[in-house]
Amino acid sequence: MRESGFERVVVTGKSGDGGIDGNGILQVNPFVSFTVLFQCKRYAGSVSASQVRDFRGAMVGRADKGIIITTGTFTTEAMKEARRDGAPPIELVDGDTLVQMFERLELGVKPKTVYEVDETFFEEYR
Repeated sequence: MRESGFERVVVTGKSGDGGIDGNGILQVNPFVSFTVLFQCKRYAGSVSASQVRDFRGAMVGRADKGIIITTGTFTTEAMKEARRDGAPPIELVDGDTLVQMFERLELGVKPKTVYEVDETFFEEYR
């Protein structure tokens, strides 16, 4: 979270699935900031709509925005619930997006150049 620009990031709890919960402040500019709650889930499966609703309930009165991050995926209903009209929106970050973020930030990974042999180049030498 800190690498993505969040300030005052605090881990408030750890869950049985190996995930973590916390909060932080996202300073958009000198005039605008948001309190953000986040929930990270270590899942091989999918996060459901009910889990999104439960998280939103925990947000009420405590934060302006929410983020659920999972190593798995989100059900179609969870994605709809995260953007439901009249409810505070929740950002959803699935495992594939999480990997892309780590690659972009070079967080825990190192770039590596891989070369593939062009067989057609060498054909005339056979």
